[in-house]
Amino acid sequence: MSDDPYKVLGVTRDVSEADLRKAYRKLAKKLHPDLNPGNKKAEEAFKKVATAYDLLNDPAKRAQFDRGEIDASGSERARQPYYHEQAERDADHPYGSDQGFADFGGEDIFAQMFGRAGRADPNRSGPVARYRVKLNFLEAFNGGKRTLTLPDSPALDVMIPPGTRTGQTLRLRGKGGPGIGKGPPGDALIEVEVRPDPMFKLKGDDIYVDLPLSLRDAVLGGRVSVPTPSGPVAMTVPKWSNASAVLRLKGKGMVRSGGASGDEYVTLRLTLPAEPDAELQDFVSGWGKAEHHKTEQGEDAR
Repeated sequence: MSDDPYKVLGVTRDVSEADLRKAYRKLAKKLHPDLNPGNKKAEEAFKKVATAYDLLNDPAKRAQFDRGEIDASGSERARQPYYHEQAERDADHPYGSDQGFADFGGEDIFAQMFGRAGRADPNRSGPVARYRVKLNFLEAFNGGKRTLTLPDSPALDVMIPPGTRTGQTLRLRGKGGPGIGKGPPGDALIEVEVRPDPMFKLKGDDIYVDLPLSLRDAVLGGRVSVPTPSGPVAMTVPKWSNASAVLRLKGKGMVRSGGASGDEYVTLRLTLPAEPDAELQDFVSGWGKAEHHKTEQGEDAR
C-alpha cells in the first residue's frame, strides 16, 4: 500500500499550495540523488517525496485523493461493492444469488479492485515545477531570449514570445522535477507578470503615449520623432495642431495572437522651452495685443 502523501511530505491535509511547495523543496534539497550519491535509501525516499508532491500539487488529483477516488500512487480505487454485502445478509434482497459474486462478473471485480495498482508504472514523469517571473513592458512587448534565475533551479534560457501578457504561462519542457525511476523530468511552468511602463500605457491591444510638442511644431506642423516600444519612428504633425490632439500610428501596438498588431495613439502635449525665450515672449505679447485690439474695435462698432 502506498504511503500517505501528506505524511510523506510532513504536512497536514489543509496545507496551502505555498506551504506544500516549501515542504517539498526542503525535502528535495535534503534527499536529492545528486546530493546523496550511492545512497539508495535517500534515493527511494526522494522518489516517494516526488510522487507525493506530484499528486498533491495537482488540484484535481489532490481532490480525488481526499475523496478516496485514487490512491497515493494516483491509481483509481475500485468502488466497494456494498450491495453484495447486503445481499449476503438478506437472501430475499433482489440482488441475492446462490452464485455469490458471479452475477456481477465473477473474478472481474477482483481484477478491478487489485489489478490497477499492480499495473502502476514505476517509471513516471517528474513533477511539474511552477514559478512566477516579472518582465518589464519592453521585454514582454518585443520578446526575445532571456536568462531567468529561478528558485531552487539553475539559470534557464527562455524565449519570450512577442506580445506576452500578464497571466500568460510559459512551458519549459523537461525543466521541472526529476523523473521517477527511468521516467523523464517534468516541465516547468512560468507564470508571467508584466510590470507597468512609465511611458507606454497598454489598453487591450493598443498603446497610448504622450508626446511633448513645441509651439512651433504645433503651429507649422512637420515631421517629429515619436517613441514606440520597438523604437522611435517619424510621424507627421499637421499644421495648427491643438494640444491634446490624438494621432494614430497604425500597427505599432501589441502583437495579437493571430499575428496582427494593435495601434499606438499619440496625444500631443504642448510644451514650452525649458529656458525662457525672449523672442517668443515678445511675439506672443504682440500677438495677444493685436487680438485684444480687434476685439475692442468690434465692441465699439456695436
